[in-house]
Amino acid sequence: MTKARKSQEFSPNDYVVYPAHGVGKIVSIEEQEIAGLKLELFVISFEKDKMTLRVPTAKAAEVGMRSLSSPDIVSKAMDTLKGKARVKRAMWSRRAQEYEQKINSGDLISIAEVVRDLHRADDQREQSYSERQLYEAALERLTRELAAVKGMDEAGAQKQVDAVLTARAA
Repeated sequence: MTKARKSQEFSPNDYVVYPAHGVGKIVSIEEQEIAGLKLELFVISFEKDKMTLRVPTAKAAEVGMRSLSSPDIVSKAMDTLKGKARVKRAMWSRRAQEYEQKINSGDLISIAEVVRDLHRADDQREQSYSERQLYEAALERLTRELAAVKGMDEAGAQKQVDAVLTARAA
C-alpha cells in the first residue's frame, strides 16, 4: 500500500527538483526490467541540459527528489539574497566544497546563500574562474526554480534575481 502511494507523489508533467541537476519535468512513469527485476521509473527531462534521467520511483525520496518549493520558500530565498554576503575566512578549496554541497543539496535557501555570498557588484574585485562557475551554477538553479514556481520564463526570473542583487549592492 505505502509503496504504491509513494510513487503517486509525483505524476507526469510535474516539475520536480533533483538535487544534483535542478529543475526537471517528469515526462512519464515507465516500467523497465533491469537485471531481472521489474522497476517503476520516473523519466525526468532536463530540457536546458538536453538530458533525461530515470529514477526508480521507490528511490525518489531517498535521492532527495522533491516537488518545487512553495511560494513561501521562494520568498525566503529571495530575502536571503538581500542579506549581507557571509564569506568565511576558510581556504578557498574548503569554501568551494561547502558551496558545492549547498548547490547539490537541492535546498533553495542554501542555493540562494551561495548566490548571495558569491555575487559581485561591478566595482568589486575580480572573481576566480571557479568562483564564477559556482556562482553561475547556483544562479541557474535558483532562477530555474523561481521561473517554474512562478510560472514565468527564465529571463523574467533572472530579472527578478538581478533586481534584488543590484538593490542590495546599491
